[in-house]
Amino acid sequence: MHTTVPPLEKAIYDELTAIRQRLSLIKRDHKTYMNSKSIGEIYDQVLSKVKELRAIRPTEGAAEGEYPNKVDILVDEIFQLLSLCFVTCGLKNTAPATYASLSTVQRLLEHLNENEIFTHQDLDPIRDRLDEIAKIINSDETTSSEELSLLKSKLEQSYREYRVLEDKINKLPKNVQKIMDRLITLKYRILEVITSDDAANRDDLKVFSNQLEQIQLACELEFSKEDHPKGEGVLKGLIDDCHYLIQDMKIGEDMVSPELADIYNQLEKLKSTLENLLVTRRWVLRTTDIFNYQRTLNQIDKLRVDGYFGKKELRGQAVLLYLLRRCYAIIYKLLESSEPVSESLQPLHNQLTTVRRCLLDLKRMGGISSIRELYPYQMKLASVDNMREDGKFMIDGQIPEGQGTLNALLAECFDIVHELKIEFYEKDENERKDDETKFQANVIGTKAQETNYDYNIMEPDSNEEDNLAVFNESIGESETDGDL
Repeated sequence: MHTTVPPLEKAIYDELTAIRQRLSLIKRDHKTYMNSKSIGEIYDQVLSKVKELRAIRPTEGAAEGEYPNKVDILVDEIFQLLSLCFVTCGLKNTAPATYASLSTVQRLLEHLNENEIFTHQDLDPIRDRLDEIAKIINSDETTSSEELSLLKSKLEQSYREYRVLEDKINKLPKNVQKIMDRLITLKYRILEVITSDDAANRDDLKVFSNQLEQIQLACELEFSKEDHPKGEGVLKGLIDDCHYLIQDMKIGEDMVSPELADIYNQLEKLKSTLENLLVTRRWVLRTTDIFNYQRTLNQIDKLRVDGYFGKKELRGQAVLLYLLRRCYAIIYKLLESSEPVSESLQPLHNQLTTVRRCLLDLKRMGGISSIRELYPYQMKLASVDNMREDGKFMIDGQIPEGQGTLNALLAECFDIVHELKIEFYEKDENERKDDETKFQANVIGTKAQETNYDYNIMEPDSNEEDNLAVFNESIGESETDGDL
């Protein structure tokens, strides 16, 4: 790969650099919502430059290693950023938005192939995602030929890498695959304990040792059935890896060499940050922020030589590779968990999602004991409903993406409220009939006093208005909802 810019491509490189800087400013501006129209305009400019780049490049006779060069690296970065911008704008299910996800899938496949330790459980979700991306790309009629060619090329490359891995695992006998599943699961659990801050978890290593002995006995039983069975080397390698990790932990040996301590600290910190984002992403993560974590991770990944950090003999290679791949996996989850809703509508989406979850919890717990319990939810849903203009949620005079998702979520919340009402009425009516039956059976010769039931919701008093304010605060609504 050349790290220089050819003279013929210098002008295009400079223009792409200016676009990259413009995207960086947009990404860092958390006070202004991203506009899908402006992102689309930048996207068109980039496609135009890519077209110019292809026109000036020779189709034949290129020197070996001449491409990709520094211009290609810049183009890839821009497409990564644009992809995340499209997701941020709520256009997750469009072809341009799949670029970042495809790149992450490619990196995961490369690591699995390099590691040569994986199972169908690792591959199946990747295949499902590739099929989903293929469907999005093929159904998006607005995609230009330049972008379509680029995405299809990356998609086909990912499919090829996937098929290579699938062939490798399918060649192993079923009984060997089952033992491998157990060993890989055990190895990941050991590595998770090693990289955990909770020292008490190290007591689990006694359990791990017993499990490893049981698996080793199962391996020896399988190996005794035939000479040189398929997968014997892989299984023995996994057993040795688990054994060494457990032994190092038992004797208290430092798991990472001092020369690799800085890399370990970076990866451990990055893993911790990404794991926290899995929990808090709805409120604190802007999808374009993932780009920074991707760059940091890629820079660390490039420090490896022949698959190892520093010298192969340095302790902690398995731990560092586990942390590295774990970070890639979390980034993949963050990308896949994003909703097709613009960031300008994300606060409303978060509130409706919380209301829905609370209502479903009420339903699972047996319903409501008083119709007044529904009042805060009804008021909240009514306030959201009143924000619509002609059935659309408008932000700064524009119609952000995600209208269908929000409308469907709002309608579902109203339906759950209606179901809770009906269940309450039916339950209350049945209890009243039971009381009347018991009263008539035990009290003879007297007239039961009739009770009038008013199922209408009472008008809110001052206390209920205070409760509504507390409820709004609990689901995340405040005057700063618009801030990112």
